[in-house]
Amino acid sequence: MATEEQGTGLTFHPMDQFIVKPLFGGHEVNWYTPTNATLWMALAALAITALLVFGTRGRAILPNRVQSIAELLYGMVHKMVEDVTGKDGLKYFPYVMTLFCFILFANFLGLLPKSFSATSHIAVTAVLALLVFVGVTVLGFVKNGAHFLGLFWVSSAPLALRPVLAVIELISYFVRPVSHSIRLAGNIMAGHAVIKVFAAFAAIATIAPVSIIAITAMYGLEVLVALIQAYVFTILTCVYLKDALHPAH
Repeated sequence: MATEEQGTGLTFHPMDQFIVKPLFGGHEVNWYTPTNATLWMALAALAITALLVFGTRGRAILPNRVQSIAELLYGMVHKMVEDVTGKDGLKYFPYVMTLFCFILFANFLGLLPKSFSATSHIAVTAVLALLVFVGVTVLGFVKNGAHFLGLFWVSSAPLALRPVLAVIELISYFVRPVSHSIRLAGNIMAGHAVIKVFAAFAAIATIAPVSIIAITAMYGLEVLVALIQAYVFTILTCVYLKDALHPAH
């Protein structure tokens, strides 16, 4: 919250909500330390299991609300994979579905009061992006061999420009995991930070009503962003998968 310190004005720390802290005391965080990030990622995994496994156990012809949500997510991602990658990409649908659901649930859980948004950390999104990058690169060479390098050779361009374009294509290819991860983490972090800033001003009586309206509007926007960013990350994964399966320009 905002505080006044010796007439110097308001003091608040909107980035404190992103600090990774151990769950069981102490201050040092190692790779094996259970943290608040670990907890909320585990809760996301449990929520996905509850929806897709336990929520669809009955498989009724007339589905209940939980089964309807599960079928909607399944159908949306399945259509996305088929439309972008073609029939050949459907064998990789389980991975894409898992990726989408994890990001979606992590984003939504991060909007709960006192929660922690795991996808606001580049360490989390970078791992997801690198898994996609390494996976599609290995798949590209396994499926196509040396022909995968055709992804970087623009055969439709004039011959004199092809080496220059190949360098540009190569650089853009290796930048993919950077843009893939930063886009997700940056959008989630920025939205949460803005909400915290507006919340800090809610302690001031004169501008509290405006602050509350701004918080409500930003929260609604963040709900939309949580869905859109999961969709964008997933559809980019499908685009990269298409390049691995069909690399020729």
